[in-house]
Amino acid sequence: MAAHAKPHRRVKSRIKKNDLVMVITGRERGKTGKVMRVMADEGRLIVERLNVVKRHSKPSGPQSPGGIVEKEAPIQVSNVMIFCERCNAPVRIGAKMGADGERIRICRRCGEQLGNE
Repeated sequence: MAAHAKPHRRVKSRIKKNDLVMVITGRERGKTGKVMRVMADEGRLIVERLNVVKRHSKPSGPQSPGGIVEKEAPIQVSNVMIFCERCNAPVRIGAKMGADGERIRICRRCGEQLGNE
């Protein structure tokens, strides 16, 4: 009998690459960092210099010697919140239509536009 894998469910995330986020739970709680990569299929993201783990790598030729490598591990999207620099706090995201009809992400606390759009 085959082991049943969990069906992949794409999690809709309002967090995008290059957003400033704060970790709200877990070992890295209270720390902020920039999102480097969003893995929507797994509902995870990689934040710069946070959740760093050590991985042992085998040598594969003269250009890449083996050793212990430190790299960022993915964090659940539910464990982070967008960080508003104006409020200086983690905030929820709202949306409104811009003058040209495009959707703009805004801070729910102060109404400031979020991200570098």
